[in-house]
Amino acid sequence: MIRFNNVSKRYENGNDALKHININLNKGEMAFLTGHSGAGKSTLLKLITLVERSTRGEVFVNGINLSKVSNRRVPLVRRNIGMIFQDHRLLFDRSVYDNVALPLIIAGHPHREIGRRVRAALDKVGLLKKEKLQPITLSGGEQQRVGIARAVVNKPPILLADEPTGNLDPELSAEIMDLFIQFNQVGVSLLVASHDLGLIARLKYRTITLKDGSLATDGGNFK
Repeated sequence: MIRFNNVSKRYENGNDALKHININLNKGEMAFLTGHSGAGKSTLLKLITLVERSTRGEVFVNGINLSKVSNRRVPLVRRNIGMIFQDHRLLFDRSVYDNVALPLIIAGHPHREIGRRVRAALDKVGLLKKEKLQPITLSGGEQQRVGIARAVVNKPPILLADEPTGNLDPELSAEIMDLFIQFNQVGVSLLVASHDLGLIARLKYRTITLKDGSLATDGGNFK
């Protein structure tokens, strides 16, 4: 599903963000990606979504070698990946419904299909009754759930999350992780970058640890 084959990433300033990374996330697997600030977690996720490209080595997603993907085809690759951010990245001048609908509109789905999928996604995250509200009126946890609904509305086989609970209290963090586990139980592959070691330890999923851009440990999947 996701494979890194001896991948390195060096930025123009000479910083080696990733060095000789070899990891494999199987179809339907859920894993955590952790490490200190600056360890390379965000860069690794950016390589999967083609925000960045590797300097050396190869990244494969759904069997596609990303180094061979032209800029024109990047949007097609990204349709198979849902991305969840710490800061939500919502459009505050649009309703909750419109925020979640955006990926479907971009993909050209018919109006009736968009309505069905958006309401199903909002129902899944417990926000169906708030579809007409502006995101600014919601709590931080609710805003994060809008971001999750937007990420899953296109039914991608892969979900990536970059510090999705970084701004939330422990109770809300646990609720978000419960949602991720539910998605994983229906076959979605998840890679969650997080520095919350206590939360990761309680859930006991595979943990991949980066240190100074290198793979420090790959703990295996205990589920």
